[in-house]
Amino acid sequence: MARDNIIDILIFFEVARERSFTRAAIKLGMSQSTLSHIVRDLEARLGVRLLNRTTRSVSPTDAGERLLRNVAPRLDEVHAEIAAVSDLNGKPAGTVRITAIDHIIDTLLWPRLAPVLPDYPDLNVEMHSDYKLIDIAADRYDIGVRYGDQVEEDMIAVRLTPDIPTIIVGSPGYFSWHSRPATLQDLMKHNCITLRLASSGGIYAWELQHGGRRIEARVSGQTVFTSALPMVQAALSGNGLAFVTEDLVAEHVREGRLISVMPDWCGSFPGLHAYYPSRRHESRALRIVVDAIRHRG
Repeated sequence: MARDNIIDILIFFEVARERSFTRAAIKLGMSQSTLSHIVRDLEARLGVRLLNRTTRSVSPTDAGERLLRNVAPRLDEVHAEIAAVSDLNGKPAGTVRITAIDHIIDTLLWPRLAPVLPDYPDLNVEMHSDYKLIDIAADRYDIGVRYGDQVEEDMIAVRLTPDIPTIIVGSPGYFSWHSRPATLQDLMKHNCITLRLASSGGIYAWELQHGGRRIEARVSGQTVFTSALPMVQAALSGNGLAFVTEDLVAEHVREGRLISVMPDWCGSFPGLHAYYPSRRHESRALRIVVDAIRHRG
């Protein structure tokens, strides 16, 4: 009975985290009806409802949240200890799950990991693209990648990049019809390409710096995106001004496809960091991945 409970609780965790039987079924490679049956049996054995179910959503009850909060981290510790024992055979194995923004995966993580992975055939890496600030322990990620000021203090953090300059850009075609802004007042008159924040649903205020002051510029425009790469494409198409990190557009600026404006208003974001919870034993697989992506400068 105890072993059955543990397996079924692990399945419940996946459903609760995904907030969906359908998504959990795909992730686990099981049928939705099987998952539903397992969770109902678990609830019957425990004598308490773990999930609130409607036709549109699934969410943990208070009892379900308690299991997620108190039991899931302990099972993760067990998993980490087992991984540490497995490392004793000298062959790093297992899956390292990473959450990061899409263009960071494309331009930083994958280029650094690709040369390393062939040396460790039993090491798997699963990368998820997400703009939300995720609780990596609760969502069972091994590593999160975010800017340094977004990393919680109780995490182990490893720097991946120096501080990252920001830049405001527009296309030559756009500036053939619009004057180049030089002041904040000028900027507010322009068609700006904006970003909707996944965490709050609000529009991101451009974080500018001028004369030693930090300024949140609440710009507006015709287009709103939820990730940075489409913003760059919109700027290239002449749809307006974009405020992005310099690494995303450096080549376009060098080749004259985009023009930088208001450079004295653009500062830097704290460098990107990989972060993960402090545990007594880090698996060798985790150490290999972190070492591959860390900043060497």
